[in-house]
Amino acid sequence: MKKLLLSLLAIILIVEEWLWDGLSALGHWLAYHLGLAKFELWLSKTSPYQALMAISIPILLVTPLNIAAFWLLANGLILQGIGLEIVAKLLGTLFVARFFTLTKPQLLSFRLIASVYHTVTYWLRWAHEKIIETVVYQYAKTIKMRAKAALAAFFKK
Repeated sequence: MKKLLLSLLAIILIVEEWLWDGLSALGHWLAYHLGLAKFELWLSKTSPYQALMAISIPILLVTPLNIAAFWLLANGLILQGIGLEIVAKLLGTLFVARFFTLTKPQLLSFRLIASVYHTVTYWLRWAHEKIIETVVYQYAKTIKMRAKAALAAFFKK
């Protein structure tokens, strides 16, 4: 049972790593190609309360998508609801992660946010230490490295 749980945990953490890496790269790419360097510089220098307001904006923008996905699910449109929820989660993660990265020092000045952040990162580190030696994790890391190399070679052409 322990191996099964560690394997499931490994899969969850691998997916999270892949999404985080991919969405971080997409966020950098979007910021560069949309000319958002000045905005990102301004955002990184905001006050703690401005940073809190800034990170609230993407959360509030994605919330209607979550509600619409729930409505679709409740009305029997399962695939559409799941699809919309996936899009909402990806967009939310992309923008919230980017805003959090830019405003992290200001946001961590709030005791509650710092406490939640440190608790979550502690448990993520603990989980990562538990699964890093599993066969599933090692296999997935190999696949990820091969995929990154293949993508890098494709984009160099």
